[in-house]
Amino acid sequence: MLCGFDDDLAQQATAVTNRIRGLLTQIHPALERVLGPRLDHPAVLDLIGTWPTPEALRKAGQKRIAARLRKLAPKMFNRLSEQVVAALDEQDVVVVGTSATGIVLPELAGMLAGIHEARAKVLARVEALVEAHPLHPVLTSMPAVGVRTAARILTDVVGKNFASAGHLASYAGLSPVTWRSGSSIRGDHASRRGNKALKRALYLSAFASLKDPVCRAYYDRKRHNQALVALARRRCDTLYAMLRDGTIYQPRATAA
Repeated sequence: MLCGFDDDLAQQATAVTNRIRGLLTQIHPALERVLGPRLDHPAVLDLIGTWPTPEALRKAGQKRIAARLRKLAPKMFNRLSEQVVAALDEQDVVVVGTSATGIVLPELAGMLAGIHEARAKVLARVEALVEAHPLHPVLTSMPAVGVRTAARILTDVVGKNFASAGHLASYAGLSPVTWRSGSSIRGDHASRRGNKALKRALYLSAFASLKDPVCRAYYDRKRHNQALVALARRRCDTLYAMLRDGTIYQPRATAA
């Protein structure tokens, strides 16, 4: 239930984020380039909620913007305030409808902040449940398996009987599928079937694992999309062996 609720909140956060970025792009593209990628930070949402229009930000000035950002972003408030002021100077034209965004953007910023707060509460509860599970040390021993990924594995994998690693990979939608049309064969492609939530969690985990030297060495042998699918499948096979034997992750030594 908690994993499903977190997925719903993530979708809502994505929708509200896209809406905010869309509005900022319409009225001030330069400002969107600065604030848009940082909408997951509470300081940026607070800034948008306080001064939602370019005109309001200009009247506030860099000192007040920096002071406001400093409360929630003590490490980057100076740099971010400078970027905001520089972005404001890139556009002199006031787009029709800008004043209306002064009503809409604070509401959207408040909604997004509430969603982030709700996800944090859910994550804290999920983390407590994951840490209490006997398989917690086994799952988290694998690089880039965090709380949400471990929770998804416990929810969708543990307790089910998989005859082999290939069976688990097929269930997760990581087994390649050969496309055929009559007598022609188009080669192997990623499957569109399987448990989409588990597949997404394993893909994200595989992407995050690129900081690990062993995973990175395996990834670098192929092109990006192909490499990411292959890495996710390889980690799925490793996960199957870990759950089957109850052993922690043991990385192979990287080639010299």
